[in-house]
Amino acid sequence: MVRECYIPYLHLEMHFLKCANESSRSIRAQVDRVKVEFELEVKISNSLARESASSNDAMAIFLALQSPEVEVIGLTTIYGNVYTTLATRNALHLLEIAGRTDIPVAEGSHVTITKGTKLRIADFVHGTDGLGNQNFPPPKGKPIELSAADFLIQQASCYPGKVTVVALGPLTNIALAIQSDPHFVKNIQQIVVLGGAFAVNGNVNPAAEANIFGDPDAADVVFTSGADVLAVGINVTHQVFFTGILFCFLSCGINFGEFVRQVVLHWISRC
Repeated sequence: MVRECYIPYLHLEMHFLKCANESSRSIRAQVDRVKVEFELEVKISNSLARESASSNDAMAIFLALQSPEVEVIGLTTIYGNVYTTLATRNALHLLEIAGRTDIPVAEGSHVTITKGTKLRIADFVHGTDGLGNQNFPPPKGKPIELSAADFLIQQASCYPGKVTVVALGPLTNIALAIQSDPHFVKNIQQIVVLGGAFAVNGNVNPAAEANIFGDPDAADVVFTSGADVLAVGINVTHQVFFTGILFCFLSCGINFGEFVRQVVLHWISRC
C-alpha cells in the first residue's frame, strides 16, 4: 500500500517562533510517536534511518536525535548528494557532533539495484563534501561490517512490526533488503519515503524527483512490495520554507545550531 502525504506536517516558522516565545530551550519540531529506522536508516521508538548525508539530511538527523519520541537505532548510507563512501563519513561525523557515537552506521550500496554505476550525484547543491564545503576533519568512528541492507533486515527481525524506515535518499538499500529477505516486508512497520512529485513538477526534470530518479528500479521494488509506504513528495516539502528568521535562530545557542548554520549557508547562497 502506497500513500501520498499532501499536508505539510511541519510549519517550521511558527514552530520556531512558538519555541522562542516559550523559552530559550533547544528548538525542535514535534514528531508523531513511531518506530523508525533512518536510511541513513533510524529506532522512532524503534527507528532506522537512511541518508545521503548532506545539509538537509543533517537537519533531519539532528531533529530525530533531539526528539524524545524517537529512538535512533542506526543510520545507513546511500549515494545521492554525494557518493556512498562520503555519505558514510558524513554520517559518522554527524553522530560525533551530536555525541551519539553509540549509534551504528552501516554503509549502503555503491551502485543502483540494477548494478548501474552512472549515478546522479548532486554535489552542486550541498557542496562537494555534502556539508557545505566546510572541510571537516575525518571522523574517528568506523561503519559496522554489516551492509545497509543486511542491517535493515537484522533490525526488522529484532523488532518485528515496530521499525519504520525513514528513507531520505534513493531506495536502493531498502529494495535490496526486500529482495534478500521474504519476511522483511512483513517485519517492517512502515517505510516513510522522502521522494516523489505528486501533482507538481519534479526537481530533476518535469517528471522526476531526485530521490526516485536516483534509482527508479529500486523505487518500483519498494512501492510494489506490499509494504506500508508513506511517500512525502516535494509537493509537501516545497510548502515548508527556511526563512531568514529561522536562519537567525541558528546562531542563538540552539543545539547544533552553529554547525547547521555553517552547512546550510552554502545551500542558501545558491538560492
